[in-house]
Amino acid sequence: MSRTDEPAASLNDEAVLLVGHGSRREESNEQVRTLAADLEARLGVPVDAGFLELAEPSIEAAIDALAPAVSSISVVHLSLFAASHVKNDVPAALRQARAEHPDVSFDNGSHLGVHPAIVDLLDDHAASVEADLGVDREDDDVAVVLCARGSSDPDANADVHKLARLLYEGREFSRVDATFIGVTEPTLDETLHDVAKHRPDAVVVVPYMLGDGVLTGRIRDGAAEFDDEYPYVDAACGDPLGTDPRLLDVLGDRWQEARTGSVEMSCDTCKYKVELDGYEEDVGGAKAMLRALDHREAHADRENVADDPHAHDAPDKHVAVCTNQTCAADGAPAVLERLRQAARDTDDGNVRVTRSSCLGQCGDGPNVAVYPEGVWYQRVEPDDADRIVASHLDSERIVSDLDSQLL
Repeated sequence: MSRTDEPAASLNDEAVLLVGHGSRREESNEQVRTLAADLEARLGVPVDAGFLELAEPSIEAAIDALAPAVSSISVVHLSLFAASHVKNDVPAALRQARAEHPDVSFDNGSHLGVHPAIVDLLDDHAASVEADLGVDREDDDVAVVLCARGSSDPDANADVHKLARLLYEGREFSRVDATFIGVTEPTLDETLHDVAKHRPDAVVVVPYMLGDGVLTGRIRDGAAEFDDEYPYVDAACGDPLGTDPRLLDVLGDRWQEARTGSVEMSCDTCKYKVELDGYEEDVGGAKAMLRALDHREAHADRENVADDPHAHDAPDKHVAVCTNQTCAADGAPAVLERLRQAARDTDDGNVRVTRSSCLGQCGDGPNVAVYPEGVWYQRVEPDDADRIVASHLDSERIVSDLDSQLL
């Protein structure tokens, strides 16, 4: 949807931006746009879709299209959990939007999270698989495995376990286990083998995914392989959440929370704000990067003011290297050191290279972000450091074979 052809102000002076992740599969992006259209019909105010990556329009482009015709925009996240995108990327985009559109009020909502409508939706998906298998939870021993993507953020992973427990409470399942298809443990394969030891009559695998993409396919494959390996257990996989109308109930609630300033975030268990065991280095990681960028912008107009006691030169380039768990295991510390060395050796010393916590591209690391351009490089090897410095930092030429938008 776009507001370029009809003015949103004719409908309302308030608008909603539904932020999806974005996918290389256009079917998944179309699901986001469908939900945006359905949410507009539900709320009676303009709703546009914007994407974090891999799809158009970007958050910035969507805001630019809405802002001229409305006085306030509420951002609603189509994210299942609060990890790096929700906690870092969208707030950074909104900071920029507030600077570029000072006459527009922006309210940032929360992620989908734990909500009664989602628990009911997961229950119905489990029931659909039971029907396909010909089992009944009231008469048969039915175990459920709730499988999510997995995150490097413990707060997000904890919500999966909470949903699994809520799905178990008050229902006739023999057990409900939380598991993950990547990034963290327990993995789907480990969980299924553990459940098999209890010899249930059936195992229902429920993907906790929005779209039907690559990860959902891996979950289906894992369930099928398990079914073949254990002939005494019937196992099958359900469908992702898709565009079920009950998601609109959740999105509507998140919209109301945003526009009334009543958003609740789990800051007491956020790894960016408190020291959690095993994640101590993440405290302030992404926040520190954002502060550095804000600092640069805030003082850009002071750099040539000689009598300003706070005047100083901001770096021309800021390079952030993700050193979170997954990227670190893939060699990010070595990439960080090579980049620092290459930056020191360059003729232009006005470059800052820092470590960052999760950049939200787990599995494609080591990840390197170069600002102010906002270019993200993936699968960076130590030997790529010289190329990034010589080509991008010195000559303003993007290293195309590492660019996340071109891979």
